[in-house]
Amino acid sequence: MARIVVGLSGGVDSSVAAWLLHEQGHEVIAVYMVNWHDTVGVLEGSCKKEEDVQIAEMVAKKIGIPFHIVDLSQEYRSRVVDYLFREYQAGRTPNPDVLCNREIKFDAFVQAIGRFQADYVATGHYCRKERIEKDGKPWFRLLAGKDQQKDQSYFLCQLSQEQLAKVVFPVGDLTKQQVRELAGEAGLPSADKKDSQGICFVGKVDLPTFLQQKLEAKKGKIVEIPRGYYKYHPKPSVQADHRYTPDELTNITSPFVYEPEDGIITGEHQGAHFYTIGQRKGLKVGGRAEPLFVIGTDIHQNIVYVAEGHAHPGLNRQGLFIRKEDIHWVRPDLQLKPGELAHLSLRIRYRQELQMGTLLMKEEGAYIIFQKPQRGITPGQFAVWYDGDELLGSGVIFQ
Repeated sequence: MARIVVGLSGGVDSSVAAWLLHEQGHEVIAVYMVNWHDTVGVLEGSCKKEEDVQIAEMVAKKIGIPFHIVDLSQEYRSRVVDYLFREYQAGRTPNPDVLCNREIKFDAFVQAIGRFQADYVATGHYCRKERIEKDGKPWFRLLAGKDQQKDQSYFLCQLSQEQLAKVVFPVGDLTKQQVRELAGEAGLPSADKKDSQGICFVGKVDLPTFLQQKLEAKKGKIVEIPRGYYKYHPKPSVQADHRYTPDELTNITSPFVYEPEDGIITGEHQGAHFYTIGQRKGLKVGGRAEPLFVIGTDIHQNIVYVAEGHAHPGLNRQGLFIRKEDIHWVRPDLQLKPGELAHLSLRIRYRQELQMGTLLMKEEGAYIIFQKPQRGITPGQFAVWYDGDELLGSGVIFQ
C-alpha cells in the first residue's frame, strides 16, 4: 500500500477519490489548497471558500484521515492570474484552468506537500493514467475519463511525464452518477454539493469587472462585417491528403483580418481586450433578427468586429497554427518531426466533441487542418490532440 496525498477541495469528486483510496487500504492524507483571497469580480460571494474548507474538513473527519491546509495564493497569483491578465491585455483568451493544473496542482502543490513524503498525489479529475513499457523504458499514457460527458483530460494537456508518474486519478473509471452514488452511500458531507464553475480556485466571475483590476476600460467601436465580405476574401479549399504550398497552408490556418472600412459601425464597447472570439453576451447591440457574435478583435485600434447569426462564415475556420515554442507533447516519444504529419482526433475547447483533422509539423510550428470547419477558433486557447483515448499533446493557438 502507498502513502497518498489527496487534494481535497470540498467537492464530491475529490471526496470520493479520498474515500476510495482509503477503502483500498492506502495511507491517505487530505490537503486543502487555498489559492485565492480577493473577491473583486467574484460572483459567489466571500463565504464560498470558508464553506469549502469546512466541507473538506468534515469529509476528512468522516473518512478518518488527517486534514491539512496549504496556502499557495502567492504562487497562484504569479503563475496563473498574472498570466491571465497578460493574455487578455495582448488580445488573446487564456485558459487559466490548464495553467492551474500544470503550475499549481501538479507542481507548487507537490512541492508544498513534500514534508509528507507521499508516494503519490491524487485528485478528483475524470481521466485515467496507464503505465506502459517501450524499449525497456516506462511511459505514462494520459487517457480520457470513462464518463465522456465529464472527461477532464483536456485540462491536463500540459502535464509532463514526470508529473504523471506521481499522480493517480481514482474516479477516472467512474461516471459522475456513480461518484454521487458512492458519496451518498458513504455518507460524505459533499455528496449533494454542486460542481464548481468559473476560473480555477477563483470561481464564477464577472469577467470585465475581474479584469479591470489591471486592465483599463476604454471605449471603442463595434463594427459589423457583412456576409458579402467573404466573397472577395476566399480561403483555399481543403482537400484530403493534399500537399499544400506554404502560402496555402498559411492562408487556411490564418484568421480573417478586418479593417474598419470592411463593415459598418453598429455600437460601442468598453475595451477590445474584454472580448473573445465567438462571444455573444455583453455586446449590448439590439435590433437584429439573429444575435451578434464576436468574430475578431483589434486591440491596437480598439475595435471589436461582429457578425449576425449562428451561420455567419466569419465564425468558422478550417485550420489553426501553433508556434514551435508553444507545443507540448505529453508523450515525447511520439513527437512528430518537421515534415511529418498525423491524422488525429482534436478539440479546441473543453467538452467539445472530438474533431477529425491533420496535424502537420513544420520547422516553425504545427499546422492543424480540420476535416470540417470549426466554430470559434480562439488565440490563447489550447488545441489538444488524441490518438483514440490517449491525449498525446497540446499547444497554445497562436492564430
